[in-house]
Amino acid sequence: MSNQEEPKLKKVVQGADDLSLGISIVVAVIIGVGIGIGLEKLFHQKWVFWIGVVIGIGAAISNVFKAYKRQKIELDKIAKDPKYVGRTFDDEDDD
Repeated sequence: MSNQEEPKLKKVVQGADDLSLGISIVVAVIIGVGIGIGLEKLFHQKWVFWIGVVIGIGAAISNVFKAYKRQKIELDKIAKDPKYVGRTFDDEDDD
């Protein structure tokens, strides 16, 4: 097997990684809510629940930002590909 060939399951793994973003958002919020419930039971204050919710939402936003950066790097690589340099993609055909 030469170094130029891609692994057979690379596209499958990449697709699963792309689908995992939605799952990670939901899991981050659920974990944050769990932290909030734990804090509420620990301190016996209703308002500390929202600290956990904010932590969960912050983690979800962080996951989206990381996925965006990863996708941006991939698109920048494609933009430098000689096959696509100088091409324009117009939406004029979509009437």
